[in-house]
Amino acid sequence: MILDRQVNDDGRLFEIAWESIRHGVDIIQLRDKLGAARDTLRCLKGILRAVNGRVPVIINDRADLASLTGADGVHLGQDDVPVKDARRMLGTKAIIGVSCQSYEHARQAQLAGADYIGFGSVFKTLTKPERNPMNLDLLKKVIQEVSVPVFAIGGIRAQNIAALRTIGVKHFAICRAVCTARNIKEAVSEIKKEISGH
Repeated sequence: MILDRQVNDDGRLFEIAWESIRHGVDIIQLRDKLGAARDTLRCLKGILRAVNGRVPVIINDRADLASLTGADGVHLGQDDVPVKDARRMLGTKAIIGVSCQSYEHARQAQLAGADYIGFGSVFKTLTKPERNPMNLDLLKKVIQEVSVPVFAIGGIRAQNIAALRTIGVKHFAICRAVCTARNIKEAVSEIKKEISGH
């Protein structure tokens, strides 16, 4: 699940982190595109305290902050440091993911040694308002031809998970569907039910 500092304030993010892992979220990513490094670092430390080792915590873009805090890894964009350099900084056990928007992006990320790929934006999302929804045939092709886990990202919510499952999606990156929900337990439970198909 993605915790975004542009969606919630830090105090609420700590609450969401704690509540969401209590109810079955299995990895946390902190996203902060606008904050100063000092503020992002403070927030990451707070999330790590809230999670307390129960699930992996990774940070968007900032391999340096992952290294400083002992976070479990980093999620890299196409314009961030290369996977090999992040790996050198964080070590072989770090989780390193890469955002991809094309088949070639995904192929290159896998060749570079990424542990997983975040592919999207699959649907329209407020996080990336300039992007149009993705052709699901492209997502299907990537899932079929890339061997590392592929997370669908962008506008994912309980109501569209079944459609993605039919094309082979097994991993889902969720942000607003949980982070703006009134009841975190209900939101996470509904999403997990849809992912499992029960």
